[in-house]
Amino acid sequence: MKDWWRATFPQGRQTVTITDANGHPVKIAYGEKGTGKPLFLVHGVASWSYNWRYLVDTLAQHFRVICFDAKGHGFSEKPLHPETLGHQAVELERIMRRLCDQPAVVVAQSLGALVTLATAQNNPELFSELVVINVPIFLKKLPFWGMQLLADLPLDLVRIADDMRLTKLFAPLMRQIVAVGRREVVSDPAQITAEEVYWITYPYIEFPNALTKTAEDLQHAAREIQFLVKNQPNLIRNVQDKLSAIATPTLILWGAQDQWFPFQDGEKLHAHLPSSKFQLIPNCGHDAAANCPDEIYSAILEFCRTSPPISLGTSKEGV
Repeated sequence: MKDWWRATFPQGRQTVTITDANGHPVKIAYGEKGTGKPLFLVHGVASWSYNWRYLVDTLAQHFRVICFDAKGHGFSEKPLHPETLGHQAVELERIMRRLCDQPAVVVAQSLGALVTLATAQNNPELFSELVVINVPIFLKKLPFWGMQLLADLPLDLVRIADDMRLTKLFAPLMRQIVAVGRREVVSDPAQITAEEVYWITYPYIEFPNALTKTAEDLQHAAREIQFLVKNQPNLIRNVQDKLSAIATPTLILWGAQDQWFPFQDGEKLHAHLPSSKFQLIPNCGHDAAANCPDEIYSAILEFCRTSPPISLGTSKEGV
C-alpha cells in the first residue's frame, strides 16, 4: 500500500530526538501540515498518528497541524529499557517544547487525553486551548479484553513473542482480532475497512518491540486502575485531584455511543473543570476521530473561534 506519511504530510514522516523520562535520547516520528497557530494531535494507547487520518487535512486549512507517534507507538523508537511510570506526560511536554515555541491548541483522544490533562496541570504555559475526547479518567477497568490480556501476560513472555516476530507470522489473525475490536469503538461497523485495519496493525506486525512497549504501558495502566479502585495512591487520582487547577479553556467531547467510557464520565469531568465546555457527539463511538471526524472538526473550530485568549509565558526548561 501507499506510504501513509508521504501521502498525508508535505514532508512525509520526520523525526525529532527528545530525552525520554528515563534520560535516554529517543527518536519521535511526526508529520506536520499547514501554517498558523500550532495544533498538536495526541493519540491514545495501542494507536499512532494514523488515528487522526480524517482530521489532518481539514484542520491544516486553519492551523499548523503537528501529528506525532508517542514513544513506543507507531513509527517512533521503541527502546528496550523498562519504562518509568507516567513517562507519557513527561515526554509529551518535551515533544511540544521541541516542535513549538508558542502556546498550542492540543487535541487529544482516550489515554492521550488523560496524559494531556496531566501535562496541562504541570505545564500550563504550553497550552492555549485544550480539546479532550472520551477521556478514561473515571474508569474502573481496562475497557477491552485484548488490552486486559496483554496486561495480564508476563512481560518476558510478550517480549519473547515479539523477538520471535510472531505478530508477523500470525498477521492475518492479528488483523482479524483488531477488526473485531474495532466494532466496539465505532457506532457503525460498516465503517470498518481492510485498509484501516492494515494500517492500525502495521507497527505491531512490522516493528520489533512494538507489542512489548504497548503491553508494558497497559500493565502500568492496569496497576494504576487497581490502585484507583482500592483508593490507594495512584497517578490517575493525582490528575483527578488537580483538575480544578487547569485554567486552560477546555472542550470536552464525548461520543454518545462510547461503549468503553459512558458519557456521564464526561459530564463529571466537566463539573470538575471550571474552564470547560461539554459537548456530546451523537451517533459516535469511542474512536471519535475516525468515527465522526466532521463533527469533531466543526467543534474544534467553533471552540477555538470563541475561546477567550490567555497570556502565559513560554518556558524552555526541560528541553
